Amino acid sequence: MASEFQRARRPEQVAERRAEILQVARELLAEHRLAEISLRELSSQVGLAKSNVLRYFDSREGIFLELLDVEWRTWLDELEGSSEVMTLSRARHARPIAVADRLTESLAERPLLCELLSSLASVLEHNISLEYARNFKARAAENAVRLREWLRANLPNLEKATAHYLAGAVTLVAGALWSYQRPSANVALVNKEMGGLPAQPFVDNLRVGLRTYLVGASELHGLL
Repeated sequence: MASEFQRARRPEQVAERRAEILQVARELLAEHRLAEISLRELSSQVGLAKSNVLRYFDSREGIFLELLDVEWRTWLDELEGSSEVMTLSRARHARPIAVADRLTESLAERPLLCELLSSLASVLEHNISLEYARNFKARAAENAVRLREWLRANLPNLEKATAHYLAGAVTLVAGALWSYQRPSANVALVNKEMGGLPAQPFVDNLRVGLRTYLVGASELHGLL
């Protein structure tokens, strides 16, 4: 396979090859958990040797970080392009609840984004070079600023520092709940044996979590 490899040299060829690799990663992630996808399997599906795949990306983790950035920015594009969050209710918490519900609905429609967020700090930000870490974290910071400004546009009295904290909390809660509600087969069996209550759907728990954060922030800062 390696002998048949023709390295992409022109910028448009490199971009095309990277897009092909990311598309395969996307397809694999639609069928498997991230932890189940090895660089070997991904390379095999692409039709390249592992060493050739790594000509275009920093590492296996780098491939999925790139995919995360694409999904993250696409989600933000969707949020920014949607209409302003509106509510006719005069209830005390109506506005932050409506904003939390908009976020919940949009995240629930993006399982790939949630899967990648669930592994961001614990897996994906490991085994990457210093140069790539700087590059990715700069883009992640830009994404956080975009979400912060969307929150401030829909909760106008929210202070910048509080909105920035909430922007991080939104992705943190989504990733943590996504991972928690998808235990391994053995853990799921033990949970059942222990007679615990059935797990609530991801979207329901996410709604509760985001409502709690946004209503709490509004209360603490006297925005209601």
